[in-house]
Amino acid sequence: MRITKKLLLIAAACGLALAASAQTPTPAAWPDKPVTVVVPFPAGGSTDMVARAMALHMGEKLGQNFVVDNRPGATGTVGAGSVKRAPADGYTLLVSSLGAFVVAPHLLKSVPYDALKDFDYITMPVQAPNVLVAAPGQKARTVKEVIAQLKAAPGKVSFASSGNGSSDHLSAEVFWQQTGTEGLHIPYKGGAPAINDLLGGQVEFSFQNVNAVLQHIRAGKLHAIAVTGDKRSPVLPDVPTLAEAGVTGAEVYSWQGMAAPKGLPPAIKKKLSDAAMAAINDPAIKKRMMDQGLEIVASTPEAFTAYQAREFARWKTVIETRKITAD
Repeated sequence: MRITKKLLLIAAACGLALAASAQTPTPAAWPDKPVTVVVPFPAGGSTDMVARAMALHMGEKLGQNFVVDNRPGATGTVGAGSVKRAPADGYTLLVSSLGAFVVAPHLLKSVPYDALKDFDYITMPVQAPNVLVAAPGQKARTVKEVIAQLKAAPGKVSFASSGNGSSDHLSAEVFWQQTGTEGLHIPYKGGAPAINDLLGGQVEFSFQNVNAVLQHIRAGKLHAIAVTGDKRSPVLPDVPTLAEAGVTGAEVYSWQGMAAPKGLPPAIKKKLSDAAMAAINDPAIKKRMMDQGLEIVASTPEAFTAYQAREFARWKTVIETRKITAD
């Protein structure tokens, strides 16, 4: 009787072990089913474009479909929260702009994840500086002239952005902070309506992602005054950086990052990061990104994790100091 009970216990233990191993994919087997890539914004934007390019290449390299799933809402936090709650098995990924990773946690009262603790950071594929652009009717052509205009009419010179807490809004806030000026922030629901009103002259200036306004600058419809990067943009070689124009400490990059739920098996994390970095460095994808003004980063998980932590701390300070809210 005792032997029978012992055998039953051994069998049950083996069954549990087999069930556990079945739920945890082995590195050699992963991926043996489609991988979901959550983009927490609508289709058609920069983040969606980066995610889809990488997903196609990674799927081809790893022999499985990488399916992009757009889950917009609440400044990217709805989609990011869904990834946080997913199993850490390599089958659910998040590709987001900096908003969900380092801005929304300080901007919103309630965020369904801890950006420092709930994700494994895989790679930051690309970044892009913002560019200070003037509407067609504006006479300012230099940073010095923009500052003079701001000082002549404190709080009245309008700056459009794609929304509260967006990188273009934060660029303006840092610019005003570093120059001792104040402008009038006009937030829009997305970059497209902000750019349309800028082109129409309803607003005077904006710090827009380089890739979003490059065609309008080249067509002479918008005037590029300075870029927010630590070096000149390869697609705007004649446009100075803010630092070159005399405004230091105002470097801002918009960036995209890939992450997974915390606890990813190390071997799967390595396969993921290798495939992601290979995707963004693929010659065709790389050229397409760079032609639009995006800069290739393709950071390692360790480098991206450290960068996310620095950006998280930086934007926390800016948002608190400038009293920026989501409203």
